[in-house]
Amino acid sequence: MKIAAFVKAKRKNLGLTQIILAQKAGVGLRFVRDLEQNKPTLRLDKMNQVLDLFGSEVGVIRKVE
Repeated sequence: MKIAAFVKAKRKNLGLTQIILAQKAGVGLRFVRDLEQNKPTLRLDKMNQVLDLFGSEVGVIRKVE
């Protein structure tokens, strides 16, 4: 699952608006919108601020070859 879809699904499951999610995560509304639209150039630190609300974070996963 892409991060954008994960965040949007979690937000909706918790009944949060984009505005409330942005406030709780300490990021701007524009960032939340860009994240949910899968913008390719987002700051990882801010992404982790949002994901932390859902008990998750961006990390490195070794590829299986």
